[in-house]
Amino acid sequence: MKLLRYGPKGLEKPGLLDADGRVRDLSGVVPDIAGNVLEPEGIARLKALDPAKLPVVAGTPQDDLRLGPCVGQVGKFVCIGLNYADHAAESGLPVPAEPVIFNKWTSAIVGPDDDVEIPRGSEKTDWEVELGVIIGKPGRYIEEADALSHVAGYCVVNDVSEREFQIERGGTWDKGKGCDTFGPLGPWLVTPDELGDVGNLNMWLDVDGVRRQNGSTSTMIFNVAHIISYCSRFMSFQAGDVITTGTPPGVGMGHKPPVYLKGGEVMKLGIEGLGTQTQKVVRA
Repeated sequence: MKLLRYGPKGLEKPGLLDADGRVRDLSGVVPDIAGNVLEPEGIARLKALDPAKLPVVAGTPQDDLRLGPCVGQVGKFVCIGLNYADHAAESGLPVPAEPVIFNKWTSAIVGPDDDVEIPRGSEKTDWEVELGVIIGKPGRYIEEADALSHVAGYCVVNDVSEREFQIERGGTWDKGKGCDTFGPLGPWLVTPDELGDVGNLNMWLDVDGVRRQNGSTSTMIFNVAHIISYCSRFMSFQAGDVITTGTPPGVGMGHKPPVYLKGGEVMKLGIEGLGTQTQKVVRA
């Protein structure tokens, strides 16, 4: 099942993508793709629906029908850094012994095809295609063997990053990671039963048609179950929380010389089974 949110910014309605690629309206069934709708009972209720009996939404998704972030009312946007050994190497940093945790502010969240803004004063805005995990079942001190039962679904994330703010300005990484528009989510949430092996998905990112990243979730250092379990030692998870799990090599910072976004570019990225995003880069 592919769940989504469609419509103007701030006025998104819940929907699902049917087998023919049409959006079906869920607003008569649930108020949003958020909160307890994402808990196991809520997902089971949506799976029991017959999509053919739901209203068809006019327009083609990601064409003349805007999609918003695939999950609403996100409480936490937790990120894992340096989770691909080859990306750690291109960053000139050692492979971490434990997952590196940082945060994006929820105000960074935008739709999959919304513009990405380069912050004022930025000279080093960068891209990162990542696998996003959306929590369904709440939990704390989650055992790794049980961790995947806490997942409502997966999505594409572009972990847009400002490297000077992140690395050169002191303090933690967060201020280079959480700028407005730095967290496109979607196009849809794909439930685990439909996605298959989350540990072996191809992922890629192009800038102006040039392939910059080409990787696979199979080269993660810490897998999804380990990440959920590990993070749950330091925080409780609620339904609708998002975890983004690291990026493969090919980020702008890793090129020699580095290549950063200046404005006017188009980023296109995707993960096997999870769809694609397309963002125009503009200056704030």
